[in-house]
Amino acid sequence: MKLKQGLTIFLWVGIAIGIMVGCYSGLPQDKIEPISVHSQPQITPSPALISPQLKTIDRPQLWSHIQALVGERSRESDREWVRNYLIKQLELSNFSPSLQSFDQGVNIVAEHPGSNPQAGVILLAAHYDTVPNSPGADDNASGVAVILEIARLLAQKNSPRTLKIVFFDQEEVGLLGSFAFTEKPENLINLQAAIILDMVGYACHVAGCQTYPSGIAVTPLLEAAGIEFPDRGEFLTVVGEVQNLALLKVFQLVDQSLRKSARFPPLVSLPIPLKGLATPDVLRSDHAPFWYQEIPAVLITDTANLRSPHYHQPSDTIANLDPNFFEGSAEIIYNVVYQLMNYQTIELKPTN
Repeated sequence: MKLKQGLTIFLWVGIAIGIMVGCYSGLPQDKIEPISVHSQPQITPSPALISPQLKTIDRPQLWSHIQALVGERSRESDREWVRNYLIKQLELSNFSPSLQSFDQGVNIVAEHPGSNPQAGVILLAAHYDTVPNSPGADDNASGVAVILEIARLLAQKNSPRTLKIVFFDQEEVGLLGSFAFTEKPENLINLQAAIILDMVGYACHVAGCQTYPSGIAVTPLLEAAGIEFPDRGEFLTVVGEVQNLALLKVFQLVDQSLRKSARFPPLVSLPIPLKGLATPDVLRSDHAPFWYQEIPAVLITDTANLRSPHYHQPSDTIANLDPNFFEGSAEIIYNVVYQLMNYQTIELKPTN
């Protein structure tokens, strides 16, 4: 996950607007007007959630995926090995994965059909490549491992919605895999929401280790999420669009239902206006192409370089993951996806 090069003209227009509003200018910070998102979107009365699924993740299995995946994955030969591993693991979970090749890479796609074709599709995705010279434990073996475990668990259940698993290639060189995927209309048929995982295994627990991007008023969001120490990186951020609050609402509901359990990291929902045009720093992962296609999508992340000194470094190793945070992240993300697969009383896509 990094600020990508070679994106669409739309993204470059966004960056230009970001420059004009001062996001990347040399203006003093007190002269920059932050985007005001006020607070987390309000939760309106709704039916109770399905009972939370506690103690579901197979922790040894989760770590075995990390062990298998960690290593530089920028060369084609390395990514081919990883693809074979991912295909095998999906097949063990009774998926039938297919490959979607594009210029410079290959995406892996698999589905678990739902019981109600009218209920739509929930997409769960992560990129499997790395930058050169980084083993990519957090970026993004952590996201891939969590998805493999969630796929295994949900394949054992009969849900109304269809689950689509996608592992994107070449995210680190310009979101190439996710752009290639979203440019095919057949991939977006009946798609209700896309959940993108990009770095979910690193936490920091000392004062000042967590920083924030300029241009966004984050303090009200942190307060609404009950974050006691804003300068410590002990939470997951969920980046979504302000016009798709129904999707962020599910994350809030799950977070509040599990808030009493200390082993689950808090979720901080960040609703972004204008498709990130004024804050291009939030367009740094595979959720962005879905936004351009008007698909509700969120990025779940530990905030990458805003927290981790190991970001894109040779030190992004298993030893530098936070075990409790990583396992808790897997549990709470599973709970959110489980709700999305079954909780049909929330309409995820706004109707025209």
